[in-house]
Amino acid sequence: MINKIIKGLVATAVLAALAGCNSDDDDKVPTTCAEAGSACKSFTVLHTNDNHGRFWENSDGEYGLAAQKTLVDQIRAEVTKNGGQTLLLSGGDINTGVPESDLQDAIPDFTGMNKIGYDAMAVGNHEFDNPLSVLDMQRRLAEFPMLAANIYRKNTDGSQGERYFDAYKIFDINGLKIAVIGLTTEDTAKIGNPEFISDLIFTDPKTEVAKVIKEIKDAKSADIIFATTHMGHYADAQNGSNAPGDVAMARALTEGDLQVVIGGHSQNPVCMESDSENKVYADFKPGDECAPDKQNGTWIMQAHEWGKYVGRADFEYFNGELHLASYKLVPVNMRKLDDEGKKTADLAGAKIEPDTELKELLSYYQEKGQAKLDEVIATTDALLDGERANVRNKQTNLGRMLAMAQSGKVSADFGVMNSGGVRASIQPGNITYRDVLTVQPFGNMVTLNEMTGTEVAAYLSAVGSLQVGSGGYAQITGVKMTIDCVAKTANISQINGKDFSEATTYKFTVPSFNAAGGDGYPKLESPIQTGYVDADLLYSFLKDKQTIVAADYNPVGDIVYENSSSVDGCKL
Repeated sequence: MINKIIKGLVATAVLAALAGCNSDDDDKVPTTCAEAGSACKSFTVLHTNDNHGRFWENSDGEYGLAAQKTLVDQIRAEVTKNGGQTLLLSGGDINTGVPESDLQDAIPDFTGMNKIGYDAMAVGNHEFDNPLSVLDMQRRLAEFPMLAANIYRKNTDGSQGERYFDAYKIFDINGLKIAVIGLTTEDTAKIGNPEFISDLIFTDPKTEVAKVIKEIKDAKSADIIFATTHMGHYADAQNGSNAPGDVAMARALTEGDLQVVIGGHSQNPVCMESDSENKVYADFKPGDECAPDKQNGTWIMQAHEWGKYVGRADFEYFNGELHLASYKLVPVNMRKLDDEGKKTADLAGAKIEPDTELKELLSYYQEKGQAKLDEVIATTDALLDGERANVRNKQTNLGRMLAMAQSGKVSADFGVMNSGGVRASIQPGNITYRDVLTVQPFGNMVTLNEMTGTEVAAYLSAVGSLQVGSGGYAQITGVKMTIDCVAKTANISQINGKDFSEATTYKFTVPSFNAAGGDGYPKLESPIQTGYVDADLLYSFLKDKQTIVAADYNPVGDIVYENSSSVDGCKL
């Protein structure tokens, strides 16, 4: 009898233990997607940014929308096979950069994006490089929404009216409601063409995104909130003269309110050093691994520029939380770089064959754009001198015209143009776009910089004293000064027609190559990337003028060189 009781107690204890285990298993919180099972929702976000007219591959067969379509189609098929869904976003700036696109109002770019199947894009500052009628045409052409929560119409009394674009769109992705908010850099108001944006108001994206997030949360209309932005990524929020970007915005929000930012504008691959607390960029090269930034609980991603890469972020959502399973920048037929940063013959990834149908469609626009390069855009009554032997040894009318065109475009006080960036003269008579591309073939961006008078004096001391005969010899307009070539100092008397003051803040332009330290120029911290390509800007300048009087750009003796064997520059 006793044995039966003991056996019964043991059996009861075992059953109780088993019941307890089952209860624990039921209550166990899954830590992986596999543990969550059907409760885990997986999806993939693909992204690009700053296309700047590169609908066609370059001369090395890199990037191009036709190859991008093949890659995106392959990833979509893979994700679908594994039970997920995809979302394809753009960080904006579809316009401006390649004449074949610019001359056709980016119609080939938007057409290609439609064929690829973009889901939404942020509005970039270069979407305003044309009259609003062109932008409105592009909005109608696009088979996806253009988003910007912080751009408003201006009422007749100057007050803020309705939004010009939708603030956000909600997507149903694999059973999840994902809200995507669009935001545009405040710098658009500063670097955009006043003629085209005078009827618009650009508000603070940090303030605007908080308002929109509250609206979405109050309506309980989304499970996850993303942003696609054109604001720029600046490591550790060190934005310099630029308007605050994605990092500053993420830090300004309540942690967890914004899960992911798909960015653009700064045109850099956002790949961070893993041991730097996300304060330092990794030395990323095509094919390298990439760790995106994470700030205040928000993942921040950007895929460099021009469609060179398609960013791929694989996400898993379970327990009410978003997890980044993997991330990479997939190169689109990009060449590997050697230790000196030069292209090699090897591809950084698998060869991607361009989509045949899309390439055939885009070839029509490419050929049409090539034909437009022979269009006469202006005439000049005399030689615009860009001969190497001249432009690297003295101020010339073409060198000064380039500096004036660049500084005038963004209302800067003065302009600096390296003579190494001037590759040919323009002969008297008709000027075509091909002439422009011969003069400026490198595709450098024009940067806008702000400095105090004291800082300007130090900068021009270094730049102005560079030796004649080198590509660093500076063509400068808007400054009256004396350069001491031995002391390497600049004594400035006037800037932009006004007496110079060390306490005044000045704005100036310089090509991105030189802003980064090229040709021995001082490296500038966080220059504003206006996004204007030098050749495209020159094209616009000439087309607006139509008739060029070469003598209007002749040197006027604003710069005097002392302690030099040359009156035109420093020669020791």
